[in-house]
Amino acid sequence: MLSIPAARYNWFFRYKLYHLPFWFFYHLLWWTLTIGSVWAVLNNVLYTPYAIKFLFYVIFQAAGVYFNLYFLLPRLLEKGHYITYVVTVIATIICVGALIVPGYYVSSWMSGRSLQELYGVEPSNWRYFFQVNTLPSSAASMTLAMSVKLTKNWVQARNRTHELEKEKLETELKFLKSQFNPHFLFNTINSIFVLIHKNPDMASESLAKFSSLLRYQLYECNEHEIPLEQELAYLENFIELEKLRQEHNITTTVDIDGPPYTGCAIAPFILMPFMENAFKHVSQHKDAPNWISMRLRFSQQSLQLEVANSVASQPSASQQILPYGGIGLKNVQRRLDLVYPGHYGLEVRQEETVFRISLRLHLHRVKAVPEPIPA
Repeated sequence: MLSIPAARYNWFFRYKLYHLPFWFFYHLLWWTLTIGSVWAVLNNVLYTPYAIKFLFYVIFQAAGVYFNLYFLLPRLLEKGHYITYVVTVIATIICVGALIVPGYYVSSWMSGRSLQELYGVEPSNWRYFFQVNTLPSSAASMTLAMSVKLTKNWVQARNRTHELEKEKLETELKFLKSQFNPHFLFNTINSIFVLIHKNPDMASESLAKFSSLLRYQLYECNEHEIPLEQELAYLENFIELEKLRQEHNITTTVDIDGPPYTGCAIAPFILMPFMENAFKHVSQHKDAPNWISMRLRFSQQSLQLEVANSVASQPSASQQILPYGGIGLKNVQRRLDLVYPGHYGLEVRQEETVFRISLRLHLHRVKAVPEPIPA
C-alpha cells in the first residue's frame, strides 16, 4: 500500500525537482530579511513587476550554485587544485551578480516605470545594484549551497567509514563460520590422512598448505587491505587443497599473471569466493569433462579475474549456482561497493553448461611503512 504513492512521487526526487521550491523560499527569506515583511514580499513577487527581478535572482544564482557543485567541486577542489578553485569560485560569484543586474532594468522596462520610481536609483547607477544587492546575495547563496554540500559529503563519508568497519567484522565472522566449516576441515584432513600412506611427501606439502591457510585466515588478514601477493598465495593454497579433496575427475586450469604487481594492496577474501563457488558447483559428469578455469591478469593497478566452470545442464543444478557458497554473491558485491565504489566491474554470465564470472578491479598502492630510525 505504501509503495504506490512512493513510486508515484519518485520522479519528484529522481529529477531533483524539490530544488525549485528550495530556491523560491530561499530568495523569499532573503528578501524578507531585507524589507522586514513577508506579506510585502509575497505581494511584490506575485502582483508587481518585482517578480521579473526575483526571477533573475532565482535562475542565475541557481545556475551559479550548480556550476560550482557539479563542475568546480569535483574537477578542482576534490583533485587538490585549491588556488584555481578559489579564484574560479570568486569569478563565478562576480559573474552571477553581474548577470542579475539587468533584471532590474528588464522589470522597469516591462512595467513602463523608471528605475527611480521602482527602486529609487538612477539608471546610470548600476553599480549600486551590483555592490549592495546582487553581489552579496550571490556570495551568500554560493556559500550556503557549498556548506550544505560539504556537510552532506562529510556525513556520507563518516557513515561509509562506519559501514566499512561493521561490514569487515561481519564478513570475517561469516567467513570463519561458513567457509571453514567442519565439513571442509574434515574432508581436507581426511584427504591428507589418506595421502600419508600413499605419498608422504605430498601429504607433508598439503599439510603445510593447510596450516598456512588456517594461519592466514585467523591471524594475517585483520587489516582493511593486504598486499596482493599475500592474497594470491592464499588463493593458490586454497585451490591446491580443493583439488586434493575432490572425489571426481576435475581438470583445473590456473593462469595467474606474474609480477609486476608488487606494491599493490587488495581487501582480503575478495577473490576467493569466486573460486569457492566454482569448486562447489562444478559439474560431476561421469561421461563428460568436468573443468574449472581461472585466469588473472594485472596491469597498472588494474586487476582482471575470469573464473569459469562446467555445470550440469539440468535446471535443478543451474538454479543452485546463483546462491554463492560461503560469503555469497550479494555479500561479495556489497563488499566491493563499500571498499571499491566506482572502481570495479562485476559480470556474471550463466550459459547452458558453463558459468562465468568476470571481475575488473582497480587496486590501491600499499601504504609505505616508515623505516625505524636507528638508535
